[in-house]
Amino acid sequence: MSTGWFIFILATLGFHIGLFGMFKKAGMDGWKALVPFYNTWLIVKKMELKIYWFFFQLIPIVGQFITIWILIKFVEHFGRFSFLHHAATVFVPFIYFPYMGFSVNERYAGIPVVKNYQKSATREWIDAAVFAIVAATIIRTFIFEAYVIPTGSMEKTLLVNDFLFVSKTSYGPRTPNTPLSFPFVHHTLPIGTSKSYLEWIKLPYNRFLGSPVQRNDVVVFNYPVGDTVIREYQSEVNYYDYLRAYESRGGTREMLFAERDDIVVRPVDKRENFIKRCVGIAGDTLLLKDGFLYVSGTKNPIPPASEMPYYVTLDGKGFFSDEFIKDELNIDPNDPDQRDLMQLQDSPNTYRLTLTPSQLAQVKSFSFVVPGSVVPDLNTSGFGNTFPYDTSNFKWSEDNFGPIWVPKKGEKIELNSKNSSLYKRVIQVYENNDWKEIDGKVFINGKETNHYTFKMDYFWLMGDNRHNSQDSRFWGFVPEDHIVGKATLIWFSWQNGPRWSRIFKSIH
Repeated sequence: MSTGWFIFILATLGFHIGLFGMFKKAGMDGWKALVPFYNTWLIVKKMELKIYWFFFQLIPIVGQFITIWILIKFVEHFGRFSFLHHAATVFVPFIYFPYMGFSVNERYAGIPVVKNYQKSATREWIDAAVFAIVAATIIRTFIFEAYVIPTGSMEKTLLVNDFLFVSKTSYGPRTPNTPLSFPFVHHTLPIGTSKSYLEWIKLPYNRFLGSPVQRNDVVVFNYPVGDTVIREYQSEVNYYDYLRAYESRGGTREMLFAERDDIVVRPVDKRENFIKRCVGIAGDTLLLKDGFLYVSGTKNPIPPASEMPYYVTLDGKGFFSDEFIKDELNIDPNDPDQRDLMQLQDSPNTYRLTLTPSQLAQVKSFSFVVPGSVVPDLNTSGFGNTFPYDTSNFKWSEDNFGPIWVPKKGEKIELNSKNSSLYKRVIQVYENNDWKEIDGKVFINGKETNHYTFKMDYFWLMGDNRHNSQDSRFWGFVPEDHIVGKATLIWFSWQNGPRWSRIFKSIH
């Protein structure tokens, strides 16, 4: 167990043990304090607040403020109204609540003491709001953050509109590069296109109580090539892809910047958040061969919920049931447009299906599926559309890629004309060195050299739905200072209504 997790568990225990004692003093069963959401439901009822305050907690992001406000109000019912008591509720509840719950000097006074306290309603709301904002910002920055899945790149491990908790203690909380920012938005203000942050103060990368990213973790990270963004497209169109296409038509970077006024440069912590699976850690050598991933010579296990497209040929004597098409393939059998997507136009009995390993086994078991006809749809030709976009040296594709070595902190490599395109961005952009190539020679920070020692660890991340994923195959390595946290829990999921089977499901 990492140090960060150990501290998080101790803090959680302290909070709930203290709340247990406070419940007993308030005349409620102590064990009920240990049940998430049920405990705040009882607090709201005990304080005779409007019931809608409980349900406001369920609103993403805003709900964090409401929960903190409810706890501050609960402390006030113990007769504690001062700034210091409110601050202790917000910042160190795992210490303060045990004191409130078990100290003989503290007692539950109830609604009368709150009504008799002379403080204006405006002052009360301002105090509560300030503490809630500060506390929620700290929680969001250093402990955990809510995140919603926007695309299908991790299907079916994670589905679009899965709401996740991302633990920032798993790999150690990261110091924000830009601490002066508007709370609860990422890089752009809610209204307009202005930046949500100021760069008057810039903090260097640092991680507290750090633990290493483990192979096969599901990781949230800042988009490595999101340092420069065309605002019109955001991360939907990678700026560097756009620039390559622009240069192929005779343009230059300088011409592009002169032509467009919506190109934005962002610091690391304000780049778009992505989520993928870490399939390679620092020091690994990766190889994709016919769609199968090998890590340092060992075949990597396929995630059980990952998807892969297959060609499936039927004998014409049967067809998949509507239930299988709807429940397993997520295709509406009554929608002709969706159903037509399955069938290849030039092969009446051949279909292209995206399947998990378990679905693949099911499809093969059907009697009307021609034996041996189920084959993966692989992209095996080198088209120059994958990292490092160096077709003279690397004719790689999405399914035949590598071998490639993942940089490791403290490791030295020899630089040559073949591998410079692999590591140039790491050395120049991620590790902030001046890089020049003159007459086939490499100059780093003005000095000619044929080797380099890396300052950070790097990772290789890929989506579980590999044929529908923008990942390291297209933009390369993820530096350790871009790692945000580990996806740990699906706390809610929605598709035309709640997906009950996914709520409170752990992520593997």
